[in-house]
Amino acid sequence: MSTPNEDAHRIAREMGVSGPLYLLVKYTAAFVLRIVCGFTATGRENVPGKGPVVIVPNHKSFWDPFFIAIVLRRPVHFMGKAEHFDGPMARVFLRLGAFPVQRGASDPEALETALAILRRGDALALFPEGTRVREEGLGTPKRGAARLAIEAGAPLVPATITGTEKRRWPLPRKVRVVFGTPVSVEGLEATPEDAAVAIGEAWPQVTEEYSRWQDRPRVVAAGLAAIGLGAWVVRKRRHH
Repeated sequence: MSTPNEDAHRIAREMGVSGPLYLLVKYTAAFVLRIVCGFTATGRENVPGKGPVVIVPNHKSFWDPFFIAIVLRRPVHFMGKAEHFDGPMARVFLRLGAFPVQRGASDPEALETALAILRRGDALALFPEGTRVREEGLGTPKRGAARLAIEAGAPLVPATITGTEKRRWPLPRKVRVVFGTPVSVEGLEATPEDAAVAIGEAWPQVTEEYSRWQDRPRVVAAGLAAIGLGAWVVRKRRHH
């Protein structure tokens, strides 16, 4: 007799996303979140319109997968906690592109499902930090996402998410998603060394964009201070 997770993996590998359901949920969520949160996305042209691709975003919040899915023009698959696939909503999650993974241990079933999704020519988003990073800054990326990309011959697309880490109420505010330059895995082998090379090329794009955006308020403040100082100097000269 199969377990719930075995059934979930079979459905994810054989059926994938339900187009009508995915579009209904996506556009409804986009409408609501645009009103109550506000979000922008740039670099979407860097995500191939077809064929396998592995998107590697930073991870600060429960809301991160929602914004990645909303702003992309094609369906995207995510790993989710195995516990979410034991209840009545399991089939809905599966048809929306999620599939189960056992946290805190190696999960060969989840890896095989991820490969099946990529070999089918679909998009997969994996958070290389492994978990949400609640403290300031970003975490150290693991090589698993890059290794899957190499095995499937899929480019890695870095994605930077800002705004989900700072909340004044249950929903984030002014979320921004930036997709970076794709990293080709052509000629690489599915070894730890080559996976490190691939993620080592993709992840700096995320850290640099995240740092740049986080530093923006300080840059603006410094600019305003400089403008104020300049105006004061002009006034002093006029009085003299």
